[in-house]
Amino acid sequence: MLRQYQVCASHMLSKKLPPLQSFLVLVSRRASHFARQQYDVIVVGGGHAGTEAAAAAARVGAETLLVTQKISTIGALSCNPSLGGVGKGHLVREVDALDGLCGRAGDWAGIHFSILNRRKGPAVWGPRAQLDRQRYRQFIQSELLSTPRLTVLEGSVEELLVTEPNPEEPGHHRITGIHLANGSHPISASSVVLTTGTFLSGSLFVGQTTSPGGRIGDAPSSAGLSHTLKERLGLRTGRLRTGTPPRIVKDSVDLSLAQVNPPDSHPTPFSFLNTHTRCKPEEQLPCHLTYTTPGVERVVRESLHLNCHIQQDTKGPRYCPSIESRVLRFPGRQHQVWLEPEGMTSDLLYPQGLSMTMPPDLQLRLIREIPAMHRAEIHTPGYGVQYDFVCPTQLSPALQVKSTQGLFLAGQINGTTGYEEAAAQGLWAGVNAARWALSMPAVALSRTESYIGVLIDDLVSRGVTEPYRMFTSRAEFRTSLRPDNADLRLTLKGFEEVGCVSSSRYQEAVRVRDSLQDALTALQALTLSTPDWRKKLPDMRMSEAKNTLLTGMTVLQYNDVSFEMLASNFPEHLSPYMEFAQRLKIEAVYRPHCDLQKKETERIQREENMSLPQDIDYFSLPVSLSQEVREILDRVRPSTLGAATRLQGITPAAIVHLFNYVRHTGQKERRTHRNQSDQKEEREEELCAKNASLPQ
Repeated sequence: MLRQYQVCASHMLSKKLPPLQSFLVLVSRRASHFARQQYDVIVVGGGHAGTEAAAAAARVGAETLLVTQKISTIGALSCNPSLGGVGKGHLVREVDALDGLCGRAGDWAGIHFSILNRRKGPAVWGPRAQLDRQRYRQFIQSELLSTPRLTVLEGSVEELLVTEPNPEEPGHHRITGIHLANGSHPISASSVVLTTGTFLSGSLFVGQTTSPGGRIGDAPSSAGLSHTLKERLGLRTGRLRTGTPPRIVKDSVDLSLAQVNPPDSHPTPFSFLNTHTRCKPEEQLPCHLTYTTPGVERVVRESLHLNCHIQQDTKGPRYCPSIESRVLRFPGRQHQVWLEPEGMTSDLLYPQGLSMTMPPDLQLRLIREIPAMHRAEIHTPGYGVQYDFVCPTQLSPALQVKSTQGLFLAGQINGTTGYEEAAAQGLWAGVNAARWALSMPAVALSRTESYIGVLIDDLVSRGVTEPYRMFTSRAEFRTSLRPDNADLRLTLKGFEEVGCVSSSRYQEAVRVRDSLQDALTALQALTLSTPDWRKKLPDMRMSEAKNTLLTGMTVLQYNDVSFEMLASNFPEHLSPYMEFAQRLKIEAVYRPHCDLQKKETERIQREENMSLPQDIDYFSLPVSLSQEVREILDRVRPSTLGAATRLQGITPAAIVHLFNYVRHTGQKERRTHRNQSDQKEEREEELCAKNASLPQ
């Protein structure tokens, strides 16, 4: 049976969502009632990439069709019940700034909000939330099913319609639509976005058992779709794997034996449109932290011969590995296990850190080796997934396949892992698919303006050898690419140049921009001598010897000075801007760093031919480089900085750190060499003087 649904309704944080069953009844129609056979954009897949792609394409103005195997699983959280984190939270804020869905959905469904990395600067803070699975799914479904110009169809795509290319455009093929697996009439479109997730030739693994599928309970995508990509279009593909932990019955866990991790007392919304979250501060649920034991490692090692998933060479996620991989890579260590709630009324816990694929009976034995779970019961066993991906170097920065007109890819099909990475790609692929269909030029985001730009540039220029995850360390401009300013960086562009942002959001962003600029101007105009500042702010730690003129902007850079303190002293100048107090503090602190970073980047571009020492020990360098980057540099050992920038997997952020280290080390060695030369000359002069005084 095929189903479709299309309706228009308002969306707000305070809206009432229809019960899941009620709207599924509404969308149940037979294919004979399917009104349209021609769309501007077709999106295949209803996960995080697909939902953002479909909504974005419709916002740009394209008549859009979203095809998914089950309408009831649109927006499902297939793995962990959480959103955001370090690096990932930046992506959520940027997706929201471009009028995407996931940020508002997170505010609606969140049950535990926290800002990670608070001990570091605001540029690398990570907004994060535990989610109620059912609430999140309902919000996404309600949004999609009320989006103008968007139709949702339940069905399976058998193959893509491929024809000769338009000779006026680059490419060897052209996509003109899809064929459904039920043999119905083809559906035409100017562009197609594939967001197949783990379903492209997906296989599930538990112990020594293998079955086709991309998620437990769901079938894989059609074999015809994989055949079209590989054989008809000639795309290079690879194989990746991932996994998920068993779901634990909450009442069978002794949480008193685990450490309580409370949420933030004041939840921080993801969306720039929201001042509060649906979940009240006092209603939030805690998470709990526990650790693995030697017994866990023992079970892993004893079960390796029964675990075909872990024995295969397919690359898995480096930064979210299975417990089997962690034990084998780091033997003898304790590993964290977070016990996370799956919903306000859910009776399940998600054991973050215990992804596993051993037989179910051994999974139960393993989790019971952890004291807090010594009597735990498993509701659903963990399992592994292997799936096909398309090598992303075959894509343009618009996420369009270079060799195929009208075909766009987003999400795990491009070799990434994570909801946030998928959502970001989906939004941008949807935008460009709509612009292609409407005969508008493609748009791109640069590394200098967004984490989405960093993500896409890494994928299309460097490719992947393992599932790609976003980190703040991947962004060389991270002091200016902060969670707090994503609206200023992207919302204005999203409306004026891209066309995916609503007028109401744009007007709010303009108001914020103008107010912040007025506030910064007012701060800059406040000029006092340091003695006068000390009188105004007696608690400010400022050197008594200092006697210069300082602006309010400069004073706000001091750690012990807040905007509220300045506003209380200068209410007539600053009180109108109290709603932006935190943003102004962050802007003041980071403005000098941003200016310095810009100069540093220009210097790196001039120093491309800088030599790198061939005896350098990359594993012990005292700089911020990921293990992945260190391994690549050690294996290839590039001779110059420019050669290092062209290595697959080396981030521009790593180049900045490497450049600074080599330059500073070189200066230090030159100073040491000069000092040694000077000392040698002094010794020679002393020896000559002694020789001259000897009798001849």
